[in-house]
Amino acid sequence: MAAIKHRRTALERVEKFLSDTYFTDCNLRGRLFGDRCPPASLSCFQTPRRIPYQEAVAQQFGPAQVGESFGPTWETCWFKVELSIPPAWAGREVHFVWESDGEGMVWRDAQPVQGLTKEGEKTSYILTRSLKESEPHSLTLYVELACNGLFGAGKGSMIAPPDPDRRVTLSKAELVVFNRDVYELLVDLEILLDMAQLLGEENQRSFQALYTANQMVNVCDVTDPSTFPAARDLAAAIFSQRNGESQHTIHAMGHCHIDSAWLWPYEETIRKCARSWVTVVHLMEHNPELTFACSQAQQFQWVQSCYPGLYARIRHLAAKGQFIPVGGTWVEMDGNLPSGESMVRQFLQGQRFFQEQFGRICTEFWLPDTFGYSAQLPQLMRGSGIRRFLTQKLSWNLVNSFPHHTFFWEGIDGSQVLTHFPPGDSYGMQGRVAEVLKTVKNNKDKGRVNHSAFLFGFGDGGGGPTQKMLDRMKRMRDTDGLPRVQISTPDQLFSVLEKESSQLCTWVGELFLELHNGTYTTQAQIKKGNRECERILHDVEVLSSLAVAQDSAFQYPASQLQQLWRLLLLNQFHDVLPGSCIQLVVEDALQYYTEIRRAGAQLQQEAVQCLCRDLLQPQACSTHSTLVLNTLAWERTEVIASPGPDGAETLALVTVPSMGYALVQEPFVPPQPVAVRKQEDGSITMENGVIAVCLDTMGRLTSLQLLDSGRESVPDGCYANQFALFDDVPLYWDAWDVMDYHLQTRKPVTTLLQPLEITLAGGLRGSVSFSLQVGKSSTLTQEIILDATCPYLRFLTQVEWKEAHKFLKVEFPVQVRSTNATYEIQFGHLQRPTHWNTSWDWARFEVWAHKWLDLSEHGFGVALLNDCKYGASAHRNVLSLSLLRAPKSPDATADIGHHQFTYAVMPHQGSFQEAGVIQQAYNLNFPLHVVPASRAQCPAWSAFSVSSPAVVLEAVKQAEDRPEAVVVRLYEAHGSTVTAWLQTPLPVKEAMLCDLLERPLAQGRLPLEQQGLRLSFTPFRVLSVLLVWSH
Repeated sequence: MAAIKHRRTALERVEKFLSDTYFTDCNLRGRLFGDRCPPASLSCFQTPRRIPYQEAVAQQFGPAQVGESFGPTWETCWFKVELSIPPAWAGREVHFVWESDGEGMVWRDAQPVQGLTKEGEKTSYILTRSLKESEPHSLTLYVELACNGLFGAGKGSMIAPPDPDRRVTLSKAELVVFNRDVYELLVDLEILLDMAQLLGEENQRSFQALYTANQMVNVCDVTDPSTFPAARDLAAAIFSQRNGESQHTIHAMGHCHIDSAWLWPYEETIRKCARSWVTVVHLMEHNPELTFACSQAQQFQWVQSCYPGLYARIRHLAAKGQFIPVGGTWVEMDGNLPSGESMVRQFLQGQRFFQEQFGRICTEFWLPDTFGYSAQLPQLMRGSGIRRFLTQKLSWNLVNSFPHHTFFWEGIDGSQVLTHFPPGDSYGMQGRVAEVLKTVKNNKDKGRVNHSAFLFGFGDGGGGPTQKMLDRMKRMRDTDGLPRVQISTPDQLFSVLEKESSQLCTWVGELFLELHNGTYTTQAQIKKGNRECERILHDVEVLSSLAVAQDSAFQYPASQLQQLWRLLLLNQFHDVLPGSCIQLVVEDALQYYTEIRRAGAQLQQEAVQCLCRDLLQPQACSTHSTLVLNTLAWERTEVIASPGPDGAETLALVTVPSMGYALVQEPFVPPQPVAVRKQEDGSITMENGVIAVCLDTMGRLTSLQLLDSGRESVPDGCYANQFALFDDVPLYWDAWDVMDYHLQTRKPVTTLLQPLEITLAGGLRGSVSFSLQVGKSSTLTQEIILDATCPYLRFLTQVEWKEAHKFLKVEFPVQVRSTNATYEIQFGHLQRPTHWNTSWDWARFEVWAHKWLDLSEHGFGVALLNDCKYGASAHRNVLSLSLLRAPKSPDATADIGHHQFTYAVMPHQGSFQEAGVIQQAYNLNFPLHVVPASRAQCPAWSAFSVSSPAVVLEAVKQAEDRPEAVVVRLYEAHGSTVTAWLQTPLPVKEAMLCDLLERPLAQGRLPLEQQGLRLSFTPFRVLSVLLVWSH
């Protein structure tokens, strides 16, 4: 009889036939499992540590039972499960089912075999597909259960701080008969039902799918499996109707985004990798077509050292082209805050690891979940052997919808990379009809490209692909009405996109995420640790390289430096450096910085000892002089403080050559000493012949003048160095987001605790200090320092911070008119508007910068420099530096406590380039090194210098594969085309240009000339030069 044309009842009839809630006594879902049988025995033991298998199985196990709870959070329970399969189950498919709230790993014969997570839809381990008499019917498994979920253990919501007392319940542990024929029929019906619902009433395929599903229910007698093949034939008839040639092709790739730390600590991530990847390996054994794209060299290295058996299987599958390393970086790092050199090392460490372990470097940069992308990344990708980029995070924009899914992205130097955002706007697809339809519908480049990526698998906390996802997509391989879905690889996708790329648009400049801009400021101690450790590693490398050049017997600390760099790079992961992680992770990160500081100081001392051996005192004799080392590539004249013979600090004005050292004996008298004067009204003036300032009793600048021109920087009636406190309550993502509306809650900080007073009366250095109360219970103390000859005024700031959901900034209104402000980024700078004309402009109400930002009009400007801050803004004529936030999730203690940081203000004539703002910001961040010495005299020595102020020498390091060579990295910093000479007295026998992976460039050999090495730069170009020593 023909079905009545009642769409709703037909749809709901099929739904109920599949339901796991309704009518399970008589529907198809209720028949998925047959007989069940409990384990022969279940025992467990619990430990607060994450221990290896061999240690675990040697422990005393006590009785355990289903229904029990285990914990608290972060503990681990090991279960010994003894199973006995009933002989009556011969010929049946048998699964071991395990359901609990924690993350589990099944071990069999001392090897990990299957991850188990309810949230990742993995609750069973297949013991046999068809039980044979010859197979063992009794066996022992171990289940390692972490007392945390896929997303940690947030109390009340996912991103809340972890509940320390959460317990996980073991709700199922049993053997079951799995009815594969029921499962296949369920997947058929699920796809047909989705097609019926989602293709819409105007589409005839929707009705074909619906009536086919309805007929399958008619044909199917759930108590008689012999009726199933006829029902499956009906579905196959629909799935085998093919698409036309013009249909969109979806390139499906297995994926499992694992945050290297986030709502769980680093140590737990190691197990997450194993649980997820062993499941993928297991799936590949039964699905040889499955491909899996996997990033983060660090995670491969963890699995290599902790799970060598699994790692060997991964390498075998990688050689077959199924398990595909992507990304090329050590971790999926933050895309904004790491320095240029740190980003280079992300690629250098990552690509070298992939080359060593898998015989090839990655050709795609893979950063699907990072909070914005620096405009210098395209050049760094190209220099690291990568021309393709995949992300999807800009789909999270709160204000503007990004206009492309496939496009060319052009960086500040003009480098381009082919970029693809999966149009389904996710990296955790599940192979559903709705997702493939969204991928096609949402694609903003229809008619230009006809292929797109589809990354399937549970992610963030791990999990990865499931068999069901694969089975869904098999049915959608080429089914009329749906896009073609093929299992593919990143290389296959990008190769097709390259062929189709002639009509693609180009996006120039940064990929700014209009969300998560609180991450430039949250967890200030992590930001400070990052900046400091970047400096320490820079200095150790420079000084160690110079020590080798001077004395070939000196051992360059290559392996220690690699270890320290890898710790720093790990902390640049996109939930750690941004500060969006739990307290446990913050503690680990700060511990790593402490380790880098400690080891770095030791390595630095060893390098200086070797480099300056003849000048340093034997312990017994008293100090005659002071040795001052400069690790930057320009001459510096600065005031230094050195400990005198009586332990008191003495100041001296010194000039130190470019990347070298000098001995200080006679005090060098400044042309103009610093003068500090208190006025009758309590205000204080300071001047040093370069700038003159007037400060009121609250430490605010009422005047900041350039003495040469008499030009005033502070507008009449305004105060610079004005602290302001804002309410900071975002919509959801607490540690991540500061919302536009916070700007409406501004309150100037005006409660004085200690009025301004003179602390150093002048000469080589003048300083004043004051204290303010900030908010309800925080205090801020500041010493404002002016040094002889220095072009900037610096603010050494101490804060005892005890706020909740408040944001502290410092503001500098300036007498400058410009529609754009300039911000330092990696190896260069870019401009952003100071107005809010369009939604693209005002969406950038809070932005990031590195060591400086500047607002200039023709002939004059003011720069703000800093030593550890990243959040900033420039609206109209107010420059603002973001200092501290106080979010409560996912770390309830974020930023509470003591902070110390320095920023500085620098008015200048001409452009910021001509005025040397870039160099001064480096000087603030890379203090001169002061070492007591025993020699009275020695000529100043310079190892490297560059003839053009437009070119910054950023790094000097030993070459990775050539201990007799160094790599010198330079970049053009002004945005100009320039030729510069690199000069060195060191014994160089050969020089050549190389890429960021230190591979020599074709035609890259450089002639050694009288003036040094001639280097040609275009704006913001990064050049790496390999220098081979002649000794």
